[in-house]
Amino acid sequence: MKKTVIITAILILIVGMFLYTNKVYASDKVIDDSTESKIIQLKENATNSLEDYKDKYGSDTYGLVAYILNLVRIYSIPLCFLGIAIGAIHQYIIGIRKLDTLEKGMALIVTFVTILIICQILPLAFAVFVKFGRG
Repeated sequence: MKKTVIITAILILIVGMFLYTNKVYASDKVIDDSTESKIIQLKENATNSLEDYKDKYGSDTYGLVAYILNLVRIYSIPLCFLGIAIGAIHQYIIGIRKLDTLEKGMALIVTFVTILIICQILPLAFAVFVKFGRG
């Protein structure tokens, strides 16, 4: 009986979300002028940053790769710390009662630390390769 009530409530909630949301018509302006100017400014900053990398490395391909590696370097830090925290929870909190979870937590920690180190060293290795390896 409880399962039926819960499933019915979830279905009503999902149907309600689709029926009572505000509809956006083609004639309505979805983005106001200040938001549009901020979006354009962010796009111009990203384009300028990409152009700086292209000028610094002297090639479109090398500049694009350096730009992507820099983005990977920046965004890998919070994602890897999140993975390390999840691994620590599996190892030290859940793993007290379940030994298989203890091993899973240690594997997660080792994996995310390795990924973090690789993502942080890869842009440096690329810069050294381009600087000294290109003749």
